[in-house]
Amino acid sequence: MIPSIATVCLSGSLLEKLEAIAAAGFRCVEIFENDLIAFPGSPGEIRRICHDLGLDIVTCQPFRDFEGMPAARRQRTFERAERKFDLLQELGAELLFVCSSTSPEAQSGIDRLAADFAELGERAAKRGLRVGYEALAWGRHVHDYRDSWEIVRRAGQENVGIILDSFHILSRGLETATIGTIPRDRIAMVQMADAPRLQMDHLSWSRHWRCLPGQGELDIEGFMRDLAATGYEGVLSLEIFNDRFRAGSARSVARDGHRSLIWLLDETSRSLGRTLEGAVAMPPPAPVEAVEFVEFAIAEAEQPKFSALLQALGFSRTGLHRSKDVELWSQGDIRIVLNADSEGFAHSYQISHGAAVCAIALRVPDAAAAVERARALLERPHTGAAAPGELELPAVRGVGGSLVYFIDRNSALGGWSAIDFAPVAAAGAGAGLVAVDHISQTMQYEEMLTWLLFYSSLFATTKTPSQAVIDPGGVVQSQVVESGLDGEAGHGLRLILNGSQSHRTMSARFITDFFGSGVQHIAFATRDIVATVSRLVANGVTMLPIPENYYEDLLSRSDLSPETIATLQSLGILYDRDGEGCFWQAYTTTLDGGMFFEIVQRDGYGGYGAANAGIRLSAQSRLARPVSMPAPERPA
Repeated sequence: MIPSIATVCLSGSLLEKLEAIAAAGFRCVEIFENDLIAFPGSPGEIRRICHDLGLDIVTCQPFRDFEGMPAARRQRTFERAERKFDLLQELGAELLFVCSSTSPEAQSGIDRLAADFAELGERAAKRGLRVGYEALAWGRHVHDYRDSWEIVRRAGQENVGIILDSFHILSRGLETATIGTIPRDRIAMVQMADAPRLQMDHLSWSRHWRCLPGQGELDIEGFMRDLAATGYEGVLSLEIFNDRFRAGSARSVARDGHRSLIWLLDETSRSLGRTLEGAVAMPPPAPVEAVEFVEFAIAEAEQPKFSALLQALGFSRTGLHRSKDVELWSQGDIRIVLNADSEGFAHSYQISHGAAVCAIALRVPDAAAAVERARALLERPHTGAAAPGELELPAVRGVGGSLVYFIDRNSALGGWSAIDFAPVAAAGAGAGLVAVDHISQTMQYEEMLTWLLFYSSLFATTKTPSQAVIDPGGVVQSQVVESGLDGEAGHGLRLILNGSQSHRTMSARFITDFFGSGVQHIAFATRDIVATVSRLVANGVTMLPIPENYYEDLLSRSDLSPETIATLQSLGILYDRDGEGCFWQAYTTTLDGGMFFEIVQRDGYGGYGAANAGIRLSAQSRLARPVSMPAPERPA
């Protein structure tokens, strides 16, 4: 299949859109009618620009309210079609895109509509053109692709075919098995769009909430499997109406669009057990076995304070880098890399953002294969500086310009800590932290779908529906991506992606203070949260105070004993449960720079304490002034 994209998907002028589409690697484009109308030049000039950019114009769409017009209007409708033919020939396109009529004047009747398309096909054939018919989900009489196919079939013209659109079909809950019975040479074009599942009218849903394949909740994989059964090898074009995309970078959205189609063809090929035409060869998506380490970039002057914080959290310094000012801190299966080196990527990141997480390393079965897949999905691997004898960890750019490293146990990468770090005798009893439970990344609202696609296309993941979390300053949209949680090789990966359109939420303030998107908090797992938080408090860690009313309410709505609730209250621990088990969570106060840590205990519970999110955000909002890190211990 041939990847394509409609100009309506992107922001900017038509020229900016076309340049972005070509830069993303597309070779076919649909010109949206409004873009052409607003262009200060002739259709021939658009044709020349596309030719110079290496783009073929598939169609200029849509052609509206054609079929079923009453006799008094019918001739006028065909005159409009002839002018559209003129335009297509000036553009160098050969497909007239007709969407089902929404006109209140349109009359019904399969044979009547088929006769209209028979005549339209005859007129188009004289010009060497084709006609495609699409059933809009809100069409007046035709809103089911099976009806549009019957009309096309009865029209009996070889140059008249059906246009299939995944949104129009799946948003109405139509079965897709019939697609597999349509002759492939009668499919004029296929348009792709995903979407979240919403309860609203189809027109509003379509105009504002479509998204790229893999970013929504529609069964686009099932749609593609049935399409593949036809043997179709033609144009597969994105048509996305989305307010986030209209506010975003045209180049970024175009690249995401191409990546989504590469992913979709790969996903469908794997599902079918055969390679589809146009699919890019690449390794399969990898499950994430564990977060191998989290790297903080800090200034040299901040190192004593940050070391003191890690000590208070129960970490021990277990390694010193052999050539750089970098330390390794450990507790349980958690490894923190503290990078205060005056050169390199981490130093540049620290200058831009202050003390912050500049990289996360993910353990996968095969790091080289993960890099190869990233390349196929249009990612550019990052290459860092490594001294002789040191490892060069493969990586790609992640959220906010941070890095995502790939580590595996089957190559030299598995010995990264022993190779790059000289061991230091661990000191301290720890605080009972055993693993990284989840990482929360805060980003611009417009970026959320980009990073959702990044993780879900690169790794073997599942995702939850987007959830609205109430912050005192507005609404925060939150979505969870998980990978490898059922494996025995590690603790897997849990990521929470957060974004807000309000400028008053904690998420928005973090982005402002941080100068971009990044990791806002890390949750560490413990098997005994009461013992762990008690140890942290004894070590001088300031925990987020939770209102007394929360615990009064907990007394009335939970089956916890008053003594247990009193213990939770004394330590600022929150509680939730679902059908699978219980969950406890506590937070440190916000550090300089806007970051904080969370301590969690899971007993069969699969969520993230969403019921407590509003309480936590309100408590954090009351502490407007960040609390500094603990002062370093002075030597005796």
